[in-house]
Amino acid sequence: MLWLGLTPIDRKTLSDIAWQKLGDYLQETHLLGSIHSALYWDQNTAMPFGGAKWRGDQLGLLARSLHSRHTSQQYEDLLLSAEEEFETNVKGDKIGLKESIEKQRNLELLVLELNRQKKLDSKLVSQLAMAQTNGYALWQQARKNNDFKCFEPALKNLIFLRQEQAQQLDEPRSCWETLAQPFEPDLTIQRLQELFKPLRKRLPELISKYCHSKDLKKASWDLDEKHQQDLCNLLLKQWGRDKQVTALARSPHPFSITLGPQDFRLTTRVVPQQPLSCFLATAHEWGHSLYEQGLPSQADQWFAWPLGQATSMAVHESQSLFWENRVARSKPFADRFWKSFAEVGAPFHCGNDLWKAMNPLTPGLNRVEADELSYGLHILIRTELEIAFLQEGLEVHEIPFEWNRKYRELLGVEPQSDSEGCLQDVHWSEGAFGYFPSYLIGHLISAQLAEAMTTDFQNEGIDTEDPIGKCITTNNESKLLSWLRENVHHYGKQVNAEQLVEKVTKKPLSSSAFLKYLEKKLELMTSNP
Repeated sequence: MLWLGLTPIDRKTLSDIAWQKLGDYLQETHLLGSIHSALYWDQNTAMPFGGAKWRGDQLGLLARSLHSRHTSQQYEDLLLSAEEEFETNVKGDKIGLKESIEKQRNLELLVLELNRQKKLDSKLVSQLAMAQTNGYALWQQARKNNDFKCFEPALKNLIFLRQEQAQQLDEPRSCWETLAQPFEPDLTIQRLQELFKPLRKRLPELISKYCHSKDLKKASWDLDEKHQQDLCNLLLKQWGRDKQVTALARSPHPFSITLGPQDFRLTTRVVPQQPLSCFLATAHEWGHSLYEQGLPSQADQWFAWPLGQATSMAVHESQSLFWENRVARSKPFADRFWKSFAEVGAPFHCGNDLWKAMNPLTPGLNRVEADELSYGLHILIRTELEIAFLQEGLEVHEIPFEWNRKYRELLGVEPQSDSEGCLQDVHWSEGAFGYFPSYLIGHLISAQLAEAMTTDFQNEGIDTEDPIGKCITTNNESKLLSWLRENVHHYGKQVNAEQLVEKVTKKPLSSSAFLKYLEKKLELMTSNP
């Protein structure tokens, strides 16, 4: 008999033939997707403005090819064969419980995405890709020239195409909820309101209470670009950057992207008269990259499979915000790092100076530069506007007025131009409607995870009120990363964001941990001259 000379491993391999064929197909699809990502990286970091039209055609072709692979009969047949093989192996007790759960989840996610993709017309997919490239190019031009009217037709087209996408998907959700699913699976507007309602009430109260202290204004100073870049490189070196698998570049809007299992890219930017912007953006994007580097996709077993991908964008943002806010904006970090800033010309004489500069507690116009106190209100404004122009009839030409009105009401500031107002973010130029809430949900997740991390460290015997701060003081951020690797990163898409939070913290997600952390920090800052 054929089986007599086979080892258990050989037999297992033969029982997984359909699974392996499906994996090979997914691998090729993932490679094609990584080419799309490489072109996106180039578009944001090096491509001249004149290349936008051709790049749109390139990305449109790739989008059609990817959609074809995601919806082909060959793929559907491979998936069906893998499902049948999996069921046979489960019945024959040929796989263990852990492997069974993982494979079942992979199949569920693949079928879900197949059904979603099959509903979309390939022409619409191509139109969206080209509209995104055109939108990005016109957004850059509009922001540079403070010319919203230049961008208005592109944004109107993107809204129309995304509305059409939601109609084709025909899910039992509103338009905005449907578009939010790729970023935040299972999110509803009702749940969003439950999470954000306490923040909409409490954050303006905290701003009113804490933002009038006389010593919390930004200093008038700057650093040249080389020194800012040197400080970013020093930060990444201390945080364990491996230059063999990472690359750092400049872009109009900072971002992080993964091009392969050993190819992690991130960008930052230098903003005149914002000498800490580049540093904090680098800390933020490095947090994203660390999460990508810790996902199951970095093991050959799950490369190109759903379980190897990020849980959600809110979990992704929780990781970037942890490193930017809980670490880089902390007092222990400032006490350790301030001399590096002083050596290149920053007017700091102690850690407290850097700490106050990192946390200005002054409501401003720019989301990326915002401190933890006002950041959430920036997200609330964008989310409310998205829902309004996608499903409540807000016209595109009305967006600047509504944007400015909401900033007056919630933050007490008003943009003097659209460039520092509704044109500041890249997201709408790419039709990424539904993404913004991930930032604020990420704040909530980050705070709740940090509470659990603190408890675990204290149980290990780190006898201090702030064991995370102690790790930062001793340049032992690797311990923080190890905890995140063990408790957060490995899940991938096994669960959604709220399920992950409950597994790790033993509590449902809420705004409580974030508000508690924020109020404690505000009290400390205002009592520390």
